[in-house]
Parts: sequence; C-alpha cells; structure tokens
Amino acid sequence: MSQRARYIMIGGFLGAGKTTTVGRLARHLSDQGLKVGLITNDQAGGLVDTKLLRGQGYATEEIAGGCFCCRFNTLVDAASKLTTRTKPDVFIAEPVGSCTDLVATVTYPLRRMYGDAFTIAPLSVLVDPIRARRVFGLDDGGTFSSKVAYIFKKQLEEADIIVISKSDLIDETQREELRAVLTKEFPLAKVVTASPRQETGLDELFASLMTDEQARRNPMAVDYEVYADGEALLGWLNATVTLKSDDEFDANDFLKKLATHVQGRLQLAGVEIAHFKMTFSPDDGIAGELASINLVRSDYVAELGMELDEPSTGGQLIVNLRAEADPASLMEAVKAGVEATASQFFGLKATLDHEEHFRPGKPTPTHRDA
Repeated sequence: MSQRARYIMIGGFLGAGKTTTVGRLARHLSDQGLKVGLITNDQAGGLVDTKLLRGQGYATEEIAGGCFCCRFNTLVDAASKLTTRTKPDVFIAEPVGSCTDLVATVTYPLRRMYGDAFTIAPLSVLVDPIRARRVFGLDDGGTFSSKVAYIFKKQLEEADIIVISKSDLIDETQREELRAVLTKEFPLAKVVTASPRQETGLDELFASLMTDEQARRNPMAVDYEVYADGEALLGWLNATVTLKSDDEFDANDFLKKLATHVQGRLQLAGVEIAHFKMTFSPDDGIAGELASINLVRSDYVAELGMELDEPSTGGQLIVNLRAEADPASLMEAVKAGVEATASQFFGLKATLDHEEHFRPGKPTPTHRDA
C-alpha cells in the first residue's frame, strides 16, 4: 500500500446486498494483512448494518441524519476517527440505499480536497437481479413507482462497475438477458456478476476495487426535484425493542414469525417493501453473537442470515424497514407484528424502546463538483 489510504464506496439500491459485500471485502482485505475501517450511512441512527459489521469484528463508524452527499463533513470526520483509532489502509463506505449522485457530491470533492490522503476506487453499484428485471420490464412482479425507479436507474448511470449481485437467484439465460440490457443502457460501466452470499464472482470485483482508479468523466445530470420526490415516496422506520422472557425462547423462530407477520400486513395494504431487516442480540450470549433476518421484496421469503445456536431469555431487537408507503403505516405494522409474535411465545414481553418513522427530506449536497 502507498502512504495514502484507499477509499472504496459500494452503492446500490435498498436490498441489493451491499452489507454482505462490504463484509466479504473487509474479510478479504483483512486476510491480506490490511487494516480496514467501515463507514455506514442512513437517514436515521440505529442501523442493522452497523450491528452486523461490528459483530464481525470491524471498526465501524455510523453516519446518520442524511446521505453521504449531505453529510460530507461528517463523512470526513468519521474517516478521521477511524484513522485515529485503527489507522486503516482501506476505508469502505456503504451509502444510503436511496442515495445517488455520489460521484459529483462525494468522491470528486473527496479527491479534490483530500487527494493527498486517499486514492479513490471505482464506484461499484450493486443491483438485485430480480428487482432490476422488473424495473427494466423483463419480468412482471411488484416494483416501484416511476420516481423511485428514477433513483434506481440514476445509481446505475453513475457507476464505474455495475455488479449483478445475488446472481444465483436467476439462471444463466436471465443473467445474460439482464447483462445485455444493463450494457446497452449504461455503456460507460463495466458489468460483472457475483453472488456475495455464495462468495462467487467476487475476486474480479475486489481486484478492480483495489487496483483501478475511478473514471474521470463529467458527472451525470440529476433532476433534484424528481430525486427528492422519489425519496419522499419511501417510508423509513428504525426501531429498537427489548425482549424479555420468563423462559428460554427460540430467537431465530421469533425473527421468522415477526418478519412473516409484518410482510403479510404490508402485502394486504399493497405496499412494496424495499428492504426489511432485523437483528437480535441476546443478553445471555457471547459478545458479538446475534441472529439476523432479511427481506428485500414484498413477494419474497424472509431469510435468516446469522442464527443463534442456543435459546435466549432476552435481548435487543433492532428493526429497519424501508418501503414505498406512509411511514406511520409501517410503524403500525411493526407494532402489531411485535405484539402478535410475542404472544406466540410463553412469558415473552416486548417493550418498544425507540422508534423513528419518516420520509427522507430533500437532498441538499454539501458540495457538487462539475
């Protein structure tokens, strides 16, 4: 490594597999003897992503209250904190899944003002293949309204590398069909396929992120009114819940039942889920031990990511839910789901400690370099 640290940003829409990929890349670099610092980002605090990455043992700073573009100085401060504490060789930043225009508002200003401290990797943008096939009209199924889809497509337009993530979910014919569409729509980007969960196709991506430089080209045009309208259509919910039981209960089963209950209520309301994820950290477990579950579409099946080996008597549940819906309706669905699910476990009590539900405000970048 040179004296300058490497700055890598891995973007993509909600539910594209960013956190899994960030974790895989961090482990890959750590195995090579490099120090890694992670920066997560959200419109609100209390991120499942932060919990998951810290649980894997990585130094992680969380930036809440807006996208990297609107919190640029906080992003630099977070990098400084990591440098003071762990002196990373590589910073990996995961932006908000509804954020775009990252090149003009984050990486170009970073290179201009802090080019003596960082080398900037190509911007990689992950895309869920099933979601993408629906957005581009290749398949039927639940999708977003046009203004939300505008953000989805703009993320891909500014990418140096488009990663068809979760490539194991579709067959070879479907992958090639999607690759052809992405190559035609976004000719400046390199299109690769990978499955972070199965750890296939990642070597080429990781090599590019560590050796290539971000392309120098004019930033894309962005209609910030449409962008703001698209973000405002998305409901955002973060909540923490304390679970306490008179007897041991299966937290993995609790997460599955809760996810299914909330999903069912939202399906009945015609809501399209962008990303629904939860973690449970047991009070009686080993430090860093947790269970996690993930749902990325309304018509999909919630999947356990990490599981607990033993029953628990209590702990902290973190809930992150993003969907194209009124935020209050998301809160109602989660509250009803927690109450109904807890009642299925003898002696289990659920206490809502904290919640935020809102629509993101209009993005106002700190900098925007032409």
